Amino acid sequence: MSRKIEVVPYDPSWVRKYETEAEKLIKLFGYHLMEIHHIGSTAIPDMAAKPTIDILGVVKDIEAVDEMDQAMQEIGYQPKGENGIPGRRYFQKIVGEVHVFHVHTFEDGHPEIHRLLNFRDYLRAHPDAASEYQALKVYLAAKFTFEPDKYTEGKNALIQQIDQRAIDWRASERNKTNNAG
Repeated sequence: MSRKIEVVPYDPSWVRKYETEAEKLIKLFGYHLMEIHHIGSTAIPDMAAKPTIDILGVVKDIEAVDEMDQAMQEIGYQPKGENGIPGRRYFQKIVGEVHVFHVHTFEDGHPEIHRLLNFRDYLRAHPDAASEYQALKVYLAAKFTFEPDKYTEGKNALIQQIDQRAIDWRASERNKTNNAG
């Protein structure tokens, strides 16, 4: 049976769960880790989401992450390699059939880092866009409850639109800052 897609109401404990897991990852990655961020829908206040905490780790050398597979397994993660995104190292922590944490690791400078952070920050700053994204996710989860690929595919067009809005917004914010000085 395929993984069940379930979008649930926002849970304020998601922030604490991220912080607790981030502490473990900071210790494990040590000096290799430059930054760590809570990303994805669980990082957007008041947004319904699949209850999986997405974590972004920025490292100095992505190849060093390959040597951490065993250590990640020891704390419950399954290493998945690039898993469809060149330059990424991806890990899943699954308890029973529930995806609890996903760790997306990229080398400093990888363009996906800025895309993920811009997307998160844009949705945090634009509740209307967050509502639009949430409504689509709720609809797709009901329509494709046991078809995770179709659920993900159904979000792609809106994600690309929001990505572009986020790029424009970030540029506008930079211009405001530069013009204020």
